[in-house]
Order: sequence, then structure tokens, then C-alpha cells
Amino acid sequence: MGALPKRKVSRIRRDRRRAHYLRLNMPTMVPCPQCHTLHLSHHVCLKCGTYNGVQVIAQEDAAPK
Repeated sequence: MGALPKRKVSRIRRDRRRAHYLRLNMPTMVPCPQCHTLHLSHHVCLKCGTYNGVQVIAQEDAAPK
């Protein structure tokens, strides 16, 4: 005989266990229309500082020494 559960697993307990299944995937990355680097969807691009075609974060052009 194999290992068998003594009781039926309730729907709540089963669904609570499966609640994190979708979070195991990588987040959706999209190319920025300005600089074409990948960034999170619906987030400000960290390289050029734009969101939806609008400059949101001021970026410095000087490279660090």
C-alpha cells in the first residue's frame, strides 16, 4: 500500500496552497519606446526616465568617473 491521505483536502486548503503558483513566473518585460531597453510593464524606464512618452525622472548625461 502506498501513502494515502486520511482525509479529503478542502477546497480552501488546496486553493491557499496554489495561491503562489502564478508568482513563480518571470515578470513581464517590455521594450522602452524611447531607448529600447527592457523594463517592467507599467513602470518608469530606469535608463531614460520616461513613462508613456513623458519625461518623469530627470536623467544626468554625464557618465560617472
